[in-house]
Amino acid sequence: MKAMIFAAGLGTRLKPLTDTLPKALVPVCGTPLIEHVARKLLASGITEAVVNIHYFADKVEQWVNGQSWVVTDKSEKAEGKMLIEISDERNLLLETGGAVLHARKYLEGCGRFLIHNVDILSNCDICWFEKQVKEDALATLLVSERKTTRFLLFNPETLRLVGWMNTDSGDYHVVSEGLVPAQCRALAFSGIHILSDRVPELMQEYVEEKGLPVDEVRGTRFPIMNFYMWLAARYPVYGVVADNLEFIDVGKLDALKPAEEFVKRGV
Repeated sequence: MKAMIFAAGLGTRLKPLTDTLPKALVPVCGTPLIEHVARKLLASGITEAVVNIHYFADKVEQWVNGQSWVVTDKSEKAEGKMLIEISDERNLLLETGGAVLHARKYLEGCGRFLIHNVDILSNCDICWFEKQVKEDALATLLVSERKTTRFLLFNPETLRLVGWMNTDSGDYHVVSEGLVPAQCRALAFSGIHILSDRVPELMQEYVEEKGLPVDEVRGTRFPIMNFYMWLAARYPVYGVVADNLEFIDVGKLDALKPAEEFVKRGV
């Protein structure tokens, strides 16, 4: 299984740190977020990853090239090292869905790939998570009972994805007519998911069906959650509930201290 680390974001909620650094290089206990994530993946047996870059792209690229445990060419692959390839979004920040489609050449033919947000720290057992993926799944989303205002909605028996809801605004979306949130199981998404390598092809179908603007050089911009709603109406998309999930979204300044405590505990 390959991986993709979403590392292109602007990190506006981490200002002033991100006035001079990309979010991926914000340190937690002296180590950049991207290193925490990449080393976790490597420890789980994932030896190939693609990282998308946009904001302070050169700095992320310099970090990748400067790691003794990272190689950037398949011919240099060696035991104990991770191959990291760069999906360049310098010309246009593509959001999460567009990022996957833009990285298509790195992901096709791998069977399945894991997506991990660069600002997520967790105690998720990635090997366990991969074993939960059902044979017919086009996408499998790691979810939990965590408190939030934005939930994904699932069939309570099969845990197939059927929609989303926002408890603050009262807005919701379901993929089947007649469904209402009260009939569904509401769970919080972790920013960690496993996709079939058929997904980029289906994303292209989604882009064409929706008539989204296409730039052959820069790519097409769209959020992956919009795509998941379209996909879930047609194909199996499942949730996997991680019991006792410890999860920190290091997207805000006030999350840095809990993140450091988390890392110090060696979870």
